[in-house]
Amino acid sequence: MVLLFSKTLVAQTDSSHMRISLLTCAPGDELYATFGHTAIRIIDSTQHTDYIYNYGTFDFDDPDFYIKFTRGKLDYFLSVQTVPQFMYEYQVENRNVYEQELAVSGDTKRAIVKALSDNMQGANRYYKYDFQYNNCTSRVRDILIQYAGLKVEHPIVPQGTTFRNLLHNYLDRGGKSWSKLGIDLVLGSPVDKKVNIEESMFLPDYLMKGADSALSANQSTLLSKKTLLYTGTRTDEPNRNWSFIVFSVAAILIGSISFIKNKTAQTITRVFDFILLLGTGLIGCLLLFMWFGTDHKSCAANYNLLWALPTHLIAAFAVWKNPPWLRKYFTVCAFLYALVLITWFWLPQQINPALIPVTLLFLARFVQLRKA
Repeated sequence: MVLLFSKTLVAQTDSSHMRISLLTCAPGDELYATFGHTAIRIIDSTQHTDYIYNYGTFDFDDPDFYIKFTRGKLDYFLSVQTVPQFMYEYQVENRNVYEQELAVSGDTKRAIVKALSDNMQGANRYYKYDFQYNNCTSRVRDILIQYAGLKVEHPIVPQGTTFRNLLHNYLDRGGKSWSKLGIDLVLGSPVDKKVNIEESMFLPDYLMKGADSALSANQSTLLSKKTLLYTGTRTDEPNRNWSFIVFSVAAILIGSISFIKNKTAQTITRVFDFILLLGTGLIGCLLLFMWFGTDHKSCAANYNLLWALPTHLIAAFAVWKNPPWLRKYFTVCAFLYALVLITWFWLPQQINPALIPVTLLFLARFVQLRKA
């Protein structure tokens, strides 16, 4: 009865002739589409218009696109599309699109439209993308909070959930173990922060879930209805941790060869030592660059640097001549890697478990090399 009254009251105060909806698009197969998408749809019956406002657009033709993207300086911007233009990608890729119509007053609808119109003007269209706090979904969330009074009273994720946990949910559902490893490598400890209710809605599915139970400023339900605008056929992929399996097999193989004393086996082992040290050193340099050389706040304070030591670059070339200082270096590394393994699950950052066999292999090799 209360719900019916609130909807009737909204209808009586709505002279805008507009319908505003939250659109949530399911994840896709490509990495850039792994987390889905969010947009706002506005239908104006007096103007006979039906447009979708999309904060997830950028200029792929920018000659400095890759440099700007890597350094976190790529401008994202708000664009306006017709429904067929927007829906084409999701229909081709068979991805679900949900629509949640807002049950808000005419004044609220006009305020949202004005805010979006202001955002479309000149430099207002552009914004500095931040993975956690300023993305295409969080922008829509903030509009709903500011103008529609979006209020979610009860947590939509379990207590103690972190930003990384929410990312893992998408990656596991998509069967993207290698992408998960790469993301876990690059993103540092800031994404291991526990989310509050508002922060948990920084990704599309969680904003949709929050809107389902949300109240508006007048304590009525925020939504009038929810529909499946397009039904896709895409399903979740099996969650097989291929990265862990491959690294485990490789670690066992390399470790076994290292215990063989003939000359051929020792030469092969030395080549593997060079490759592993070189690769790990390069990863360490990349992590340092992402931390200090870019604007990506999510890449700061990365504890993967405890095992991906940039100094391994020097050690990689030194293994061929085996200078006296190298044994001391491997001794220090052995103690460090042992400490990392002991404290693995208590570090302030969740390290991808696929790296455990790699770290164990390094520890075993360091113990052997310090005696060589």
